[in-house]
Amino acid sequence: MAHKRRMTHLTVAATAAVALVTAGAPAVAAEQGERTIEGRLADTTSYRFIVPDDWNGTVFVNLDFAGGPASAAQRALIDEGFAYGGTTRNVTGWRLSDAVDNQIEALDAFADVMGDPDRTIAMGTSMGGMIAATAGELHPDRIDGVLAGCGGLSGTVSQWNQKLDTVFVLSRLLNPEGTLPVEDVPADIESARSAWLNRLAEAQETPEGRARIALASAIGQLPAWSQEVADPAPGDAERYEAAWYGALAGDPLPYIGQAMSSRYTSTLVFGGMPSWNTGIDYAEQLRKASPEARRVVKALYRDAGLSLDADLDTVNAGDRVEADPDAVERFAASYEFTGEISVPTLTLNNLGDQISTVAQQHKYEERVRVAGNLPLLRQTYVASAGHCAFSTAETLTAANVLIERLETGRWSPTTANHLNRAAEALDQGESRFVNYHPDRFNR
Repeated sequence: MAHKRRMTHLTVAATAAVALVTAGAPAVAAEQGERTIEGRLADTTSYRFIVPDDWNGTVFVNLDFAGGPASAAQRALIDEGFAYGGTTRNVTGWRLSDAVDNQIEALDAFADVMGDPDRTIAMGTSMGGMIAATAGELHPDRIDGVLAGCGGLSGTVSQWNQKLDTVFVLSRLLNPEGTLPVEDVPADIESARSAWLNRLAEAQETPEGRARIALASAIGQLPAWSQEVADPAPGDAERYEAAWYGALAGDPLPYIGQAMSSRYTSTLVFGGMPSWNTGIDYAEQLRKASPEARRVVKALYRDAGLSLDADLDTVNAGDRVEADPDAVERFAASYEFTGEISVPTLTLNNLGDQISTVAQQHKYEERVRVAGNLPLLRQTYVASAGHCAFSTAETLTAANVLIERLETGRWSPTTANHLNRAAEALDQGESRFVNYHPDRFNR
């Protein structure tokens, strides 16, 4: 069944029907205008799909859909005739390949009730963006297109090596006594998070501390874009560092907090330390940072009266973190992207994402280009701060671009002006698309 309508004006409508969740065969509940299909998969993960009466044959599948109510963007897609559904991450967590298997199993359950869809789009944000991209690589026979929002698309191992670099530099320069965790995060994650936040807040009060926070941020490629300081001029070193600090420790869901919680979880799940910094020269890592970031670091070190070379020597002299090879292998298997995409793939990222840092998109693009698949990829960027901070209009515009590519076989323009005009026509919130190319991912 072909897609019947273009999304020119989308509205948010009625609440979905609710059915009892049971193991085994899907439960189906009907309400005027739509039906809900839900149940549990073999590993007990919940799944749920909402299907409108005027279903157009396309279904979206999303890692996090079964865990709560539909978002405004998801609701708008349903109201336009798309089926929308998916699973949760509650059982699989960082076992990404298992989560992808669940997506396929959930689609099988959907097809048992509705028949095979004409088109399936994998969509998600954060870990869900990683799952969408992974599903597209591994199952092009089942997935026709991918919309991956704010996912860590450099891959599991590389993004966590980079997070290790950030915390390692901070530890060597701001906690030389070694009382704050770097790799051995305790089960009491909140105490570790609070201790780090307190230490960083203290450092932020001094010129020396701000210079050292800037050094770690530049090496870790944190966004200089926070909820308090958006898009600071590189020539204003103090504001640039304040934006880094916001992403690292000052904003909600700070980078350092996620570095504690997910480090603890991933080490536990994969049975050992899956990251390392043996053999890493941190002076070289700073040289790989953007010219703007390097200038800010040098200016702050000069103003603080510190020797940048001496601090880099101190960091390089520290005892290194060695990985457990078996844990690395298991972590990589959970998925490292290859660039071997064979379905149209659109990424949506915001510049001030402190969790899925935007430089990771460069690594993903590079892998796709090396594999010879760049015509299948488009990457879009939004000028906002926070993890996955997209408006409904921005999300729907990205979905529309992908849908049009699937329908016509051609990409429509993805310049900021074109995307902003399309988003503004939807009247569904802010439109902040920008033309942007990320820095080279340095780990």
